Amino acid sequence: MAKHDPNLDLLFHALSDPTRRMMLARLAEGSAAVSELAGPTGLRLPTILRHLSVLEEAGLIATQKDGRVRSCALQPQALAPMRDWLEEQRRVWEARLDRLDDYVMNLMKERNK
Repeated sequence: MAKHDPNLDLLFHALSDPTRRMMLARLAEGSAAVSELAGPTGLRLPTILRHLSVLEEAGLIATQKDGRVRSCALQPQALAPMRDWLEEQRRVWEARLDRLDDYVMNLMKERNK
């Protein structure tokens, strides 16, 4: 099993909230101002800023202030550790299921003899 990546916990935590996932989905379309991200949620600005700080800490977004407007942009490369971990888990479980399938097939063959 691969070494534990400390960013993995931050990524899973950041993606565990539906509001943050909604924000990321919006940012996948392009950069957006904080007020634009806040609009559909109905949440107050301090709550939105806390959500954004979680996303930023996980490296999923980058923010930039231009005058009075703070904009956010998606950083998709930050998902790489999660993608790698999930791929490794997929390989492990496929191998286990293949071994189970082989075992069951052998049992069935022996039973039919």
